[in-house]
Amino acid sequence: MNRITLALGVALAALVAAAPVAARPSSTAATTVTVSMKEFKFTLSKKTVPHGKVTFKVVNKGKLGHDFAIGGKKTKIIGPNKSTTLTVTLKKGKFPYKCTVAGHAAAGMKGTLTVT
Repeated sequence: MNRITLALGVALAALVAAAPVAARPSSTAATTVTVSMKEFKFTLSKKTVPHGKVTFKVVNKGKLGHDFAIGGKKTKIIGPNKSTTLTVTLKKGKFPYKCTVAGHAAAGMKGTLTVT
């Protein structure tokens, strides 16, 4: 009888210890990154993000139109004081981003996002 009670106690302790693990959010939750852009640079709120769905909130704080391209997707050209969002699913690795307006990436509107 003592062995059964001990076995049940161990099993119950294991379930209680595992409960917090099950309650953690999954890695599939979307990550949001704010991208501020102006002549001629980007500032990202996060330089490293977990893999999966990433939503970029892109805000143009400059005086010229710009866009944001990453992971094979890009925004439309965003006018001054305007914003948009871009959602991309990214695997682990390093992803270059840039403004595709002629000459803007060459002037400094580019960088690399690390995805873990």
